[in-house]
Parts: sequence; structure tokens; C-alpha cells
Amino acid sequence: MASSKPARRGRFITFEGGEGAGKSTQIKLLAASLREAGLTVDETREPGGSPRAELIRKFILSGEAKPMGVATEVFLFNAARYDHVVNRIAPALSAGTWVLCDRFADSSRVYQSVAGGVDMALARGLETLVVGETRPDLTFILDLPAEIGLARASARRGASDTADRFEAESLAMHECIRAGYLAIAEEEPARCAVIDANGEPAEVASAIRRIVAERLKV
Repeated sequence: MASSKPARRGRFITFEGGEGAGKSTQIKLLAASLREAGLTVDETREPGGSPRAELIRKFILSGEAKPMGVATEVFLFNAARYDHVVNRIAPALSAGTWVLCDRFADSSRVYQSVAGGVDMALARGLETLVVGETRPDLTFILDLPAEIGLARASARRGASDTADRFEAESLAMHECIRAGYLAIAEEEPARCAVIDANGEPAEVASAIRRIVAERLKV
């Protein structure tokens, strides 16, 4: 009796960037392109992505966790990430699925450590513990001026809805976040690719697809 060959591990691609950078749009466009190439693709997000992680997401983005301090938020984000990795990302990759994730561990580094002031050693230690070997094969950092990104986020949200926990931060804080992402890209060029997100979605998608073809050979 012939044994079935184990599925080839899928690839893990994360999308990072400030508010309004267009991450969710670009994930949908890349997912469609990869499916056309015959791949199985799972689109997910952080915080969230699994039922328990989504509950934590709701609590964080409501702002209810903010009075507890940024260090508490770090632990909440990592609790959500652990559940997401164990119950969705890692099993999908093992089954050969390509996983596209809107935010991952880089967001914790930038929002809570670079901008929020939490000790980077704590953030890195939790990342090592929670993420383990489930690290991105490729990370796109969608870059644009914070003022433009916040204007996009506001237009998307509409006048009737309140800004979430992070959209409500100051312009200076969002510029700090942008600088934090660019620093990660400079530190880890083999994993990260910076994309100018200040263009038309189709132009941005074309640049992303080209890099996926070059680096991941698909």
C-alpha cells in the first residue's frame, strides 16, 4: 500500500504598516492572485483570527485595556497571538496552505515597544515564546506618511463611527510607528520588503506580486 506524501509546508506572509496603509485590500488582491496560481490560501488578521483571539481583539480595540497600561496590552496581544498560532496559523501551514496575515509580531514590537515604551527585551522574549518556529517567510511593510494613512482610516470609518484604540493616538505617535516599521525592515531585509503604499491599489498589488514571485518562486 503506497503511503501518501506529507503536504509541503505552506508559506506565511504578513502585512504590516500604520493605520490606513491598505493591508486588508492588498491581502485580498494577493490571495486572489495566489489562488489563480493553484494555491490554497487562508486570509487572517491580528489581533484576532481565532474565536478566542477575536474576543481579546474586541476588548483591546474598545480601549478598555488602555487604563491597565501598555505592558498589560502586550500580554493580551500575545495571549491572542498564541491562540491564533496554535489553532489556525500553524495547522494551516502544516497542511500546505499559504497564510496571509494582517499584522503579526512586528506590530507588537512597534506599537507597544517603539511607540509605547515597553521594554523591547520583554516584547522579544514574549515573541520568542509565543511565535516559536511559526515565523513569517515574507513580511510586507506598507509605508506611507502617517497623516495620509490616518485620513484614509477616517474616511473608511465614516463620521458616525469612533476611532479605535490605536487610530485615536496622536499624529506624532503614528509617525513614530512608521519609523519603527522602517527600522525593522532595515534590520531584517531578508524577511521584509518595504512597499510604497501611497499609490493606486493595483500598482501596490503589482509590486507585491512581483516580490512574492522573486522571493517565494510562485
